[in-house]
Amino acid sequence: MAESDHVAPSSVPPSVRTAADLDAAPTAYGDQTTPLARAIEAELRARESVNFQDPLPRPAATRVMVVANQKGGVGKTTSTVNLAVALAQGGQRVLVVDLDPQGNASTALAVDHRRGTPSSYDMLVDGMPLADAVQQHPDLPGLFVVPATIDLAGAEIELVSVVARESRLKKALAAYPLIGSQDEDRLDYVLIDCPPSLGLLTLNALVAGVEMLIPIQAEYYALEGLGQLIETVEMVKQHLNHELSISTILITMYDARTNLAAGVAEEVREHFKDQVLRTAIPRSVRVSEAPSYGQSVMTYDPGSPGALSYLEAAREMAIKGASA
Repeated sequence: MAESDHVAPSSVPPSVRTAADLDAAPTAYGDQTTPLARAIEAELRARESVNFQDPLPRPAATRVMVVANQKGGVGKTTSTVNLAVALAQGGQRVLVVDLDPQGNASTALAVDHRRGTPSSYDMLVDGMPLADAVQQHPDLPGLFVVPATIDLAGAEIELVSVVARESRLKKALAAYPLIGSQDEDRLDYVLIDCPPSLGLLTLNALVAGVEMLIPIQAEYYALEGLGQLIETVEMVKQHLNHELSISTILITMYDARTNLAAGVAEEVREHFKDQVLRTAIPRSVRVSEAPSYGQSVMTYDPGSPGALSYLEAAREMAIKGASA
């Protein structure tokens, strides 16, 4: 096919530039700067910006945040786990609700999620009180987890015939006494880790949440499914949850050596403005290795670029929430 006959796929928004466009675009780096130097510069910036001394400010009330993206492999569960640990290390009281049948967040946080363990499945399908499913993290006193078991894989089918099936999680959270604004021992954050789909489990999370955190991979395909996700959020906001808003966008798997990653990050920042955290999470082997040891990267390798970036991202979230 001749170049002039080529037609761009209709699914690609005209405002999104192609990889060739991004590669050809001028960058802020001088001609003398190598890709390796750029990567080192990004790591040094991350190290310099992290302040390990000051405790994180507490929000005025519990922030219920849904971590969702229907595209798989964007670092959704990884971000949920590491942000939760970073917030807890900063003195916050955090609850992670694992709604992904794969249970990866439960694995990384080293909590029991064998079949028969009280879990998010029991809470959604059987109406178990949230307090009966909460587990304490083995090492961090301020971190709590509602695990996911393999039973959750059939929950969407079982919930079809249930009355108000999309509000089961919202009801469970509302009945939990540590969520609110009054008690000193209340939770500061509830992070809900969703499966990579827009089914009933994710819908429950969107109805229950107040804020939405969207991890976006710094690659071209990550932008294509974002429109569908935003449409879903708007529908939920209009019909089921007027309080829901996209408050936080986190760029993940950022490779400072490539023009493509820089271009995608620029596109996201241009569209979402202040909703995008300044800190981007770099590609890191340590981040990928940590769950196999039942740890977050925050405890597995605290000095790694991935850990430092999540620390700074958590600090941004906390400061932004305290000033809201």
